Amino acid sequence: MEDVATPRRGRPPASEAHRQRQRLDISRHAVRLFAAQGVAATSGEQIARAAGVSERTLWRYFPTKESCVEPLLTKMIDAFQAVLRGWPRELDLTEHLRAAYTPVLDSSSGTDIEAVLAVVRMTHDEPALRAVYLMLRERSEETFAEVLADRMAMPPDAFEVRVQAAAMNAVLKVASDHLAAATANERLTSKTLDRHRQHIADAVSLVIRGLSDKAGS
Repeated sequence: MEDVATPRRGRPPASEAHRQRQRLDISRHAVRLFAAQGVAATSGEQIARAAGVSERTLWRYFPTKESCVEPLLTKMIDAFQAVLRGWPRELDLTEHLRAAYTPVLDSSSGTDIEAVLAVVRMTHDEPALRAVYLMLRERSEETFAEVLADRMAMPPDAFEVRVQAAAMNAVLKVASDHLAAATANERLTSKTLDRHRQHIADAVSLVIRGLSDKAGS
């Protein structure tokens, strides 16, 4: 007799896309609460309730309440990684950054940008949030090194490549800090974003000086 599969009971497992959407939604609510009442005064229970999930779900996704900011910050890191990976070989990187860079990946409005900048501002007074922020930035250097290594025809662990990747990471951090400070008491405008792109492009041009010579040698 042929075996008959037993129907699976209970809630079906969530897809990876659903989990990522839920994590991002939790992150948005956590940032809103942190900005409104401070990190210390915000509990995991409050974040879960605001996001419409159980505390069990919250702690399954995040080890600490401070780590709830990671999905939003990751959108900022991913935005620079994406534009760097899409850098056309025939185009100067500074020109590419001016034309293609956006502070937050896949954002149809300025809401996530405002939220990310709020987190960046809070990292200066909240050590736990700053630890999350710096950890993500450190991870991003691997992507920078991969792209630069390819352009320089050198291995990703070469000293020159690692130095330029670290310098590029520092540029993005300083520029993001500057944008966050500039928008602390005013709305983010297209003019402010254009100035942000220009700051990054100008600083990156100094970091990668001599890169074209390496690539062509």
